[in-house]
Amino acid sequence: MSGKAPEAFAKIEADWRPEPVETTEFINAAPSQALFGVLDQPHTVIGVGDALPPLWHWLHLLDRPAQADLGEDGHPRDGLFLPPLPERRRMFGGGRLEFHAPIRVGDLVTRRSEVASVRTRKGGSGWLLLVTVRHGFYVEGELRTTEEQDIVYKQPDTAPGPTASAPVPAAAEQPRAPWSFSLLPAPTLLFRFSALTYNAHRIHYDRDYARDVEGYPDLVVHGPLLALALLELPRRFAPERTVTSFAFRSKAPLFAPDTFLVSGTPDGDRALLTAGRPGAAPGISATVTLS
Repeated sequence: MSGKAPEAFAKIEADWRPEPVETTEFINAAPSQALFGVLDQPHTVIGVGDALPPLWHWLHLLDRPAQADLGEDGHPRDGLFLPPLPERRRMFGGGRLEFHAPIRVGDLVTRRSEVASVRTRKGGSGWLLLVTVRHGFYVEGELRTTEEQDIVYKQPDTAPGPTASAPVPAAAEQPRAPWSFSLLPAPTLLFRFSALTYNAHRIHYDRDYARDVEGYPDLVVHGPLLALALLELPRRFAPERTVTSFAFRSKAPLFAPDTFLVSGTPDGDRALLTAGRPGAAPGISATVTLS
């Protein structure tokens, strides 16, 4: 493999800086109530004034492109924060969030978004383009949440590598964590989460496409669903505490129909959170700070 980034990657890294953009939306309770149903949890967001659980703003301010604007993979072909990389493949790499104050049902939220950084990296399966997008969520001028998302792009002619098809290495046997629950990523659950987040990426609901085109062994569990599952741990096991920050990183994809274990180990005002197949290295890990 060449030690020099492809010309298209290098040009995007050097020159591509789209303009910031703002989006505004009233927050209603229906998406949260739907997600509680997907997770088989009792509703705690019912009406005006109720606080969204941390990260549940992902159910709002969604991009809703026209059907004609979707590519073969289900993602939009073009968009303000989508790099001009022909036939790109997209993966959710991770993110960092600071929760300054709750976002509540009835709030008029303005999201201010910008590309924070663009960089190239040589991975095990080829050259990668890493784009970090920064969002600020405001209510009446007050910053409620700060978020950075890391999105990884690669070109489709790159053969599936360890991130796509290699088995997750086994981990040493560990005692069950103080916080834990299991989640079965049934195809119906993945489909409902795709619908709830307006995510048309076919790897989450089209098994033939996931296997035959992108090289995965089965349907892929959404990165955002895994991140939300991690924050279910403090919500369920330490409801009296407030999440103030959250940093997570995707390490390897998880697939249907394998049940995965969501685990957390609290340590003072922090907790280490992971999700993965029992007996295997985690597919996602995170650190959460609690007040």
